[in-house]
Amino acid sequence: MKRRNLLKSIALGATVLPLAPVFASTTKKKETTIQFSLNTSTLRGQKLDLPQIIEVASKAGYDGIELWIAEMEAYLKTGKSLASLKKLFNDAKIIPVNAIGFAPWMAQDAAKSNAGFEQMEKEMNMLAEIGCKRVAAPAIGATDPIDLLAAGEKYAKLIALGRKTGVMPQLEFWGSFAPFHHIGQALATASAANDSDARILPDIYHLFRGGSGFEGLKLINGNAIEVFHMNDFTTKPRLEQKDSDRVFPGDGIAPLKEIAATLKAMGGTKFMSLELFNETYWAQDAQEVANTGLKKMKQFF
Repeated sequence: MKRRNLLKSIALGATVLPLAPVFASTTKKKETTIQFSLNTSTLRGQKLDLPQIIEVASKAGYDGIELWIAEMEAYLKTGKSLASLKKLFNDAKIIPVNAIGFAPWMAQDAAKSNAGFEQMEKEMNMLAEIGCKRVAAPAIGATDPIDLLAAGEKYAKLIALGRKTGVMPQLEFWGSFAPFHHIGQALATASAANDSDARILPDIYHLFRGGSGFEGLKLINGNAIEVFHMNDFTTKPRLEQKDSDRVFPGDGIAPLKEIAATLKAMGGTKFMSLELFNETYWAQDAQEVANTGLKKMKQFF
């Protein structure tokens, strides 16, 4: 079987490729630095605007926020500027850690992919103006099966765009998204990019939902993960789990003590970012949810 065809068939197993950029280094690791972030999806149901979420996160004691591109655009539609948004973050002493968008950069169709890159560049430039240094890069537009070598080439191009704009793409996989659902696919794509700035963005729920498990995290160089989505899952069957089923860390059955130990052992600087879509929490007081979420994360670190 040709190598390219073999890579098309990968759905499992980080062991298929020698993943030089992201595999564990043999050099002595520095102690891991852990900070805490609030993904704004956690408070989506409370219908707060971005300034209100910044205030809630600051009052709770978070180090940073993961915002969504749509929220930044909504802020600008009120007649305010990116400079004023940057000032809000600075005044609150909150870091805009990462941003979530949906540009179809990984689409196999060349026209769609090109449009995705144009969208990413526009959004990266906006994020750079508010001091946000990262953007999530999920496999939007991709269809099954994905040629992971070709995906790696696209990711390398995206990393180069990140260096140009100052906003680096964090390669993300979704457990329920068939074309790109497994950590093995993300690691293969990151390795194929062959770039020291390759980064992946894991998520406890997605690692479980997509069948990756958590042992693969032990193979990763600590510098390859800068943002890690924190949440938990329940006893509901894996393939029936939805985003809305996520619960606070420690309120489900994920092996969070072991995961935290792995993340602390691998080195690097990381933001543990609380990402939930739970309607039960959306019905509660936003400040209480934010406070509880931070406390639940910190118990493992």
